[in-house]
Amino acid sequence: MSTTITSECINCGACEPECPNTAIYAGGVEWELNGTISPAIAQDIFYIVPAKCTECVGFHDHEACAAVCPVDCCVPDPANPETEAVLLARARELHPELSLADDAPSRFRKVGGEAAPAAAVAPAQANGAAAPVAAKPAAPAPAPKPAAAPTASPVGASTDGLGSEFDPVGWEVPVVCKDCSETFSIPYRHFQAGVVFYCPSCSGSYVPKSTMAREVRETFERFYAQRRAARDSIERRHQREREAFAAKQAAEMEAFNKRVAELGREMKPAGKLVRPKGIAAMFT
Repeated sequence: MSTTITSECINCGACEPECPNTAIYAGGVEWELNGTISPAIAQDIFYIVPAKCTECVGFHDHEACAAVCPVDCCVPDPANPETEAVLLARARELHPELSLADDAPSRFRKVGGEAAPAAAVAPAQANGAAAPVAAKPAAPAPAPKPAAAPTASPVGASTDGLGSEFDPVGWEVPVVCKDCSETFSIPYRHFQAGVVFYCPSCSGSYVPKSTMAREVRETFERFYAQRRAARDSIERRHQREREAFAAKQAAEMEAFNKRVAELGREMKPAGKLVRPKGIAAMFT
């Protein structure tokens, strides 16, 4: 069955450049096949032309559009079931310049290269109408790239443990390009579902899915809360220590002043008392 885009599409455009058959168009855009222009299938969201979709058979072992869709709205169309042979024949027709072997990449193939069984078709009904065709089970989605793992440490952390790592503006998420496998960083504040980023090495698109964005956000926020709590705990302890130190200093100063006053009263100067004479005696 060809792939279709559901109404959950957010018009991010990540799927369009991934299609090897140029079968994906923006809403309202006319589509072309063999020089014939046809009206748009959808007006408000991206759409896939069934006559040009091969579910990436001949090119990938997965559906490329589904792999990059951030909201998982590129799904097999249950209303348009097609076998692997039909899709491979269409790929050869769309790309006569290529030599696509019978064992070309296909999501229908199992790990050992064995072709998956075709969907069962019910016999014709008594009245001559064709019975509905049972849909083939969707192949498992490709394993997620390790690049999306949100275990990356924020950049710009200071060595004293109380510095710029508490400012999420400077944090980044390292990812691995699905096309060239090169690592590049995305600012954490921009790492959101549906936002299209481009690899600086090969210009390949990278679009975080909603689950990826949520996991990254939860991991970073958990880390931030943990570090912030540790910092606040240290600051509270230091505040208590400063207050205790200041109180101790004040008590020691008070005791010191008291002792100095006592010394002034206890000390007896040497010599005998001499009464003043002359004018000085008038003031005694």
